[in-house]
Amino acid sequence: MRSFFRTLPSRTLLPVAAALLFGGCEMLEFSPNDHRAPDRQQDLTAKNLARLNQNPLPAGDTLRFVFTGDSQRFYDEAEDLVKSVNQQAGVQFLIIAGDISDFGFGREMRWVDDHLRKLKIPYVTVIGNHDSVGNGRKAYEAIFGPLNYSFAYGDTKFIMTDTNGREYNFDGKIPNMPWVNQELKDTSTRRHVIISHVPPQDEDFDPAVRDAYVTALRNDPRLAFEMNGHRHDFSIGEPFNDGVTYINSYGFEKRQYVIVTVWGDKQFRLKKVQF
Repeated sequence: MRSFFRTLPSRTLLPVAAALLFGGCEMLEFSPNDHRAPDRQQDLTAKNLARLNQNPLPAGDTLRFVFTGDSQRFYDEAEDLVKSVNQQAGVQFLIIAGDISDFGFGREMRWVDDHLRKLKIPYVTVIGNHDSVGNGRKAYEAIFGPLNYSFAYGDTKFIMTDTNGREYNFDGKIPNMPWVNQELKDTSTRRHVIISHVPPQDEDFDPAVRDAYVTALRNDPRLAFEMNGHRHDFSIGEPFNDGVTYINSYGFEKRQYVIVTVWGDKQFRLKKVQF
């Protein structure tokens, strides 16, 4: 290699070296904050919802989905989780309750997707606090999609919202309550499920918005339950003693996930699965 470079005029060394160094790369990344992604890893939420809609759930049918959270840097666990979920019969999709990445890097989100795209079923996500640091929100929007969105499947409307108040310096605007309230007013489905990353009883949830959020959920007659990540361990309960059930997910590192089965108005069952 040294003798090869000696035979070249000095003005050609830089472009030749660059070609040798980067010629086999899919994409140049000049900064860890670079959130560019190939076409196949852009707008993943819309693409996965399109896949889900190819297999509609008739009204009145039982809904079953996988619930987990906090994939972060647990790539080996992601691979094993996919293998386990692919063996589960009758589940329609998978939900990750935020913290797909650890440092908000687009590259991390793409690494996790490299594993999750091997699922036999679609998956959807909400943004976590780790996904919000640095350039993370831009990366999440480019790779996955909106920070707040909803979709209906069968008899259920899923409301996916950003609750990472600390990452907005507790500005009193996260979660976006006008948006949440508008979504909860929708009467087109039999039941509602709201999913976010930081639970409202957590210190990372903006205290200025807590009462409004909890009250909105309490007053929704269609709400079946609320779901979160962030705490890396499973829990279920009524922390505000108001009849609203809050369910927290396992983190990937716990090597467990939950299969949620929903039927009727608000009936549901949870099954824990180790992998």
